[in-house]
Amino acid sequence: MSFRGFSRPNASSGMGVADHSKNAFMELQRKKVHRYVIFKVDEKKREILVEKTGGPAESYDDFTAALPENDCRYAVYDYDFVTSENCQKSKIFFIAWSPSTARIRSKMLYATSKDRFRRELEGIHYEIQATDPTEMDLDVIRERAN
Repeated sequence: MSFRGFSRPNASSGMGVADHSKNAFMELQRKKVHRYVIFKVDEKKREILVEKTGGPAESYDDFTAALPENDCRYAVYDYDFVTSENCQKSKIFFIAWSPSTARIRSKMLYATSKDRFRRELEGIHYEIQATDPTEMDLDVIRERAN
C-alpha cells in the first residue's frame, strides 16, 4: 500500500534560499538600492527567488501593485519617514502576502517556508501577515513604524 506524496520531502524542510535573494535584501538594507524586493517560491528549484525589485524612487502604491492578486509572495519594504523630532528614519518590513483568493497549496507552501526564510533576513524591524490589501495599507505601515 502506498500513500501518494508520502516519500516527497516536507516543504518546511526542503525550501532553500537563493543567494541572489539574500543579496537583494542586503542591497535594500545596506545600500538602499531597492525600495522593495518581492520573493517567489519556485517549487521546481525548491528555493525562494527574487521575482521583482523596486527602485528607490518607487512608491508604496507601486509596491502593492506589484504583488499578485491571487497568489502568495514574501516581500520586504524599506519605509522611510520623519519622526516628530524631525529625524529621518527607515524601517524594514517583512510582509507575508497570502490573499484569501490564493490556492490552498500555495498558502500551505508559503506558510511552511516562511519562518526559515524570515530567519535568513537579518535586520527586519516589523513583520506583517496580510490576507487582503487593507491589512498592509500604508496607514498600517506608518502606525507600526512610529
